[in-house]
Amino acid sequence: MRLNKFISETGVCSRRAADKWIEAGRVTCNGQLAALGTQIADGDEVCIDGAPIGAKKKQIYIALNKPVGITCTTEADIEDNIIHLVGHSERIFPIGRLDKDSEGLILLTNNGDIVNEILRSENNHEKEYIVTVDRAITDLSLQMMASGVKIMGELTKPCKVGRIDQRSFCMILTQGLNRQIRRMCSALGYKAQRLQRVRIMNVHLGALGSGEWRYLTDAELAGLLPR
Repeated sequence: MRLNKFISETGVCSRRAADKWIEAGRVTCNGQLAALGTQIADGDEVCIDGAPIGAKKKQIYIALNKPVGITCTTEADIEDNIIHLVGHSERIFPIGRLDKDSEGLILLTNNGDIVNEILRSENNHEKEYIVTVDRAITDLSLQMMASGVKIMGELTKPCKVGRIDQRSFCMILTQGLNRQIRRMCSALGYKAQRLQRVRIMNVHLGALGSGEWRYLTDAELAGLLPR
């Protein structure tokens, strides 16, 4: 394992910060000054400023059914924040976000390296939503959403859209613009009254109750983590 990854997985800092510490000569491996790219094996002793750092923390991956009214932030002073809702003993943070008025599946982890991998738009990872609007939606409007709608000065990427009933539809996005679905609905004259995310890549919300969370399964992690 590369040294910067080893350091970041102990939870003391990110990989980028670890690289800076290594370049500054603050890190040793088995008593020798470490270099960028140093490989760490089992039993190696890594020290920062002469102090050994502990074993890497177990990586945590959680699926939460976020209720409406919960804010996706790690800032403890913000009322009804997602970290207080989960109440985990380890320091975790959400991967991406769902706005306060939306509900459904969100993932949390203590592995900072996976966040960009999942959120990077060019990776085209799918996120699936069920949307209910304030009045009957036309087939033409659904087709326009699927083709792309101009919001915030840009055209949204083509996406998959399917009708559920008169006022509800399913949408699968590979993009994550700020309040994208709500803005797309608004651009076509509708108001999104309920917005629920039901899938992120290969992880499904399933029967998880509102406010409940669970650890991801090995099968889910195999499809989620970069190879």
